[in-house]
Amino acid sequence: MSEPYLHIALRTPRGKARPDGGLAGETPHGLVAHLVDAMEARGHDPRGRAERMTLGCVGQVGAQGGHIALIAKLKAELPDGVAVHTLNNFCASGLSAVGAAAAAVASGQAQWALGGGVEMLSKVAFMADKADYYTATDMPPDRRYIQVALAADLLAEKEGITRDELDQVALVSQARAAAAEDRPALIASRIAVAGLDREEAVRPMTLDRLQSLPPAFPPLAEAYRSLLRDRQIDHRHTVAHAPPMTDGAALALIGPREGAIARIVAHQEVGGDPWDSLTAGFAAMDKALAKAGLTLADMDRIEFMEAFAVTHAKFLRDRAPDPDRVNVSGGHVAKGHPMGATGGVLLSTLIDALTDSGGTLGLVVATGAQGVGVATIVERI
Repeated sequence: MSEPYLHIALRTPRGKARPDGGLAGETPHGLVAHLVDAMEARGHDPRGRAERMTLGCVGQVGAQGGHIALIAKLKAELPDGVAVHTLNNFCASGLSAVGAAAAAVASGQAQWALGGGVEMLSKVAFMADKADYYTATDMPPDRRYIQVALAADLLAEKEGITRDELDQVALVSQARAAAAEDRPALIASRIAVAGLDREEAVRPMTLDRLQSLPPAFPPLAEAYRSLLRDRQIDHRHTVAHAPPMTDGAALALIGPREGAIARIVAHQEVGGDPWDSLTAGFAAMDKALAKAGLTLADMDRIEFMEAFAVTHAKFLRDRAPDPDRVNVSGGHVAKGHPMGATGGVLLSTLIDALTDSGGTLGLVVATGAQGVGVATIVERI
């Protein structure tokens, strides 16, 4: 077995997922090609090195259908011999794809591998695949699909996460995201695409404004009333506590030690309770830390996916990390959630945060619907 090392991790900005969004004129495969070009421009050689590429993508229909990793390979003019895989692990897909690339290197299946993800919600809407499972009734209630926004409200109620705690997460996330735009080191691995050179969805708000917003998701409860057995929910999440839908992509190059910027210390994937669907990331984090023989206190920087404000609030309350080491450039609540790309975006963001701080150890935690959790620990070298 060979140890996998990270050589470069790039990301696009996140554009608003609407027809006039900053990336809406691009294509999903085109975004990946831009990242390959940027790797070349920064002195790496993905076209000459990579033997395989794995991309995460959730909405694999329409513009993202037809095996998007294969289409991206062709668009990016990677060699014909490069093996490609498209995977869907919901919102953790991008980090799972990086893990797959690292596993291929570790096992000797490839010396060099690309991993990342892409999602353009301006072109392929959330749940556009219309999977039968979304409405299926042939399973017990606690096995059936529940929309993630509703799951977030249920989790906040169950965990006793208050509206004030959710507002504080949004306030800090927005403020840090806005401030990061003026700190070049925190956006060093982000490339400009189609003239967009910032996170388009960031919308700083005052606490008064956050407190004035009404809960956003009671209509979802109406749609799931039979599944909830007429249970009344104390809805707490507003639109400010939910990650905006965005377009974006991310890509990492994994290979041998020489010339690397970081070592992949541990990568863990777990499943969890589908109705506590935003908690599996915690289990993946715990498993990765245990495997590495490390603790949260050892982490110099952490990118903890803000899969709705409740997950971040629970992390801060239950695990008590140093908040100045967590999501230092803001999180998904501010910058947006290009679903299949998210894990790769977080990894790229983590590398920038570690470099900026001079830190060594970093952790990425990604959470997806229906009990999906992935975590990766890196050591900057």
